Amino acid sequence: MFFGLTIEKLLLIGVIAALLVGPERLPRYAEGLAKLLSRLREFLRGAKTRVRDEMGDDFDDVDWRRLDPRQYDPRRIIREALLDEAPIKPVSPGAPRPATSPLGGAEARGAGAPVGVSAGASAAGADAPPPSAPGAPASPPYDSEAT
Repeated sequence: MFFGLTIEKLLLIGVIAALLVGPERLPRYAEGLAKLLSRLREFLRGAKTRVRDEMGDDFDDVDWRRLDPRQYDPRRIIREALLDEAPIKPVSPGAPRPATSPLGGAEARGAGAPVGVSAGASAAGADAPPPSAPGAPASPPYDSEAT
């Protein structure tokens, strides 16, 4: 049931309502409740017919259980998104490196780097290795164990 109402609680509410209403007015209230329920059924049937008419043949193809909002668990969605790893594009060892100025001037600083910090220290971090010399063997630009 919903709102924590069980069959026993509904029966208890019904018995209390019958005692409060009394035997004289009980048939009239029961008839009003039956009319209300029949109008509610007609309304729901009309809404379903209208949706079926507006959707056309696609109405029967929809998996309504899959669209049930109670099945969405934010923890499961986040877990699946985090476990779904994007493929990492390998970088060739001979790939050109971005040019940096040895002067450490304004043109060498990164866009968001504070004054006095060069682009190498701001973009790659302070632990980044210095660029290799032209004759030295090239190393990959990333640590494969860290990714």
